[in-house]
Amino acid sequence: MASSTVTPPRPDRPPRPNLAFRHLRGQRSPAEFAALVRRAAREIGERVSCDARYVGRVEAGEIRCPNYAYERVFLHMFPGRTLTDLGFAPRASVRGRGARAAGDAPPVHPTSPALTTSETREAGETREAGETCGAREPYDTQTPYDTHHNHEESDVLRRAFMTGGGATVASVSLGPLALAVPSSRPRPNGGDPAAPAAGRRVRRVGSSEAGVLEDAVRRIRLLDDRHGADGLYRRAAAPLRAAYALLDAGTTRQTTADRLHSGAGELAISVGWLAHDSGRFDDARSHYAEALATARMSGDHALEAHAFCNTAFLARDAGRPREAVRAAQAAQRVARPLGSPRLMSLLALREAGGWAGLADRAGCEQSLARAHALYERGPSDADPEWMTFYGEAELAGLEAQCWSALGDWTRAARHAGRAADLQDPHFTRNIALYTAELADDLARGGRPGEAAVAGLRVLDLLGQVQSSRIQGMLAGTARVLLPHRRADGVQEFLDRHASTPRSAGPRPGATA
Repeated sequence: MASSTVTPPRPDRPPRPNLAFRHLRGQRSPAEFAALVRRAAREIGERVSCDARYVGRVEAGEIRCPNYAYERVFLHMFPGRTLTDLGFAPRASVRGRGARAAGDAPPVHPTSPALTTSETREAGETREAGETCGAREPYDTQTPYDTHHNHEESDVLRRAFMTGGGATVASVSLGPLALAVPSSRPRPNGGDPAAPAAGRRVRRVGSSEAGVLEDAVRRIRLLDDRHGADGLYRRAAAPLRAAYALLDAGTTRQTTADRLHSGAGELAISVGWLAHDSGRFDDARSHYAEALATARMSGDHALEAHAFCNTAFLARDAGRPREAVRAAQAAQRVARPLGSPRLMSLLALREAGGWAGLADRAGCEQSLARAHALYERGPSDADPEWMTFYGEAELAGLEAQCWSALGDWTRAARHAGRAADLQDPHFTRNIALYTAELADDLARGGRPGEAAVAGLRVLDLLGQVQSSRIQGMLAGTARVLLPHRRADGVQEFLDRHASTPRSAGPRPGATA
């Protein structure tokens, strides 16, 4: 998977804005254009994690030439054009920039994990998106504590953090990232662990570690989009601990410290969402509170709004609708100066969900109207990176949940069906979620045959998605359909549902 995490540009070679690439983006926001890049990648079998930040760095000229995966995607998107036409520097002019001479190459560390030929090939194809074509920058000249070993270690971390196939996700770990944190273990040969710090080499945290942290957040989100939370949550605890250990280790630059706080907070929210979606509501509440505290300590209003947004969603699902309303309103107060109508639209939907849980139809309808009006203002450069999931499909899906909570099954089913039809295929989990919502609304609205058809579609997706939330919704639908066994398709759905393995995760509201 190509990374969008990059090292800063060399200070002696200021970047030139890529005006040609900016022109190709047109009226789309960076997030919308990034979604088009990811879709084009899927069309040709590539895997890139393009996001708004990557697009911004390309347009700023910080990425002089994309890696080979991105090159294939861009040339597929704009047939007939060359990299130069897209505003990039010719590959030959940047290849090998800053590379060491062969005799200056650092020795291979015996403790570094050995890479197979296939892993080496994959690493070459998925180097940092910010690298110039060919060799990496061996040093980050703006961070004196970053050595070649730091870059090597960071690449190992990126490869080791997460790989996934089907519904089985490999171990999630930032592993060697612990090396970036000063250790308090006893020194070898019986040395005194309380010896003066001058006797030890203290490594400060630099931009490469901040980049690993930011990449970890993106990878968790991508895997959750495809596979759901149940297979990810427990494995994500280790990188979260490592992230907060990095904050304790300290850094010499305020910009790096800000990135670390933001990255740790976003990772806490992502892990909290994994707990939320797998039914571990108490754990989710704790992670969201941790993110909120991090945001307030660092004065990060965007992170604070995100934490309140997820807290509101959790409160609604946990049966605390009044808390959901208050958290959503707090999020709107914090987010208003950020200048993102789409973010304010999502927060209005969070408030609508709380009003629906309180059976306040008027309050819900007012919030929904505000959400639609804000959404219609369109995307903007101020839209947060984490909001890439929020489009027409999510808007319809959240509205469906509001009408369902109010008992308006017909309207709920209409919006849930629209959400499933509109959803980008990348978001497999959301397609399953919206279709499960549709099945439940149809069942409760007296349309068992149609509900069974929708339920069977969800069961087909459960081979790729692990989500206690979706499984719980299907279980409720099955109970509603039990008296309607004779309706077309209902018995088939009930039989398949009964034979489908259940997640081992706790029930919603339980503690892990």
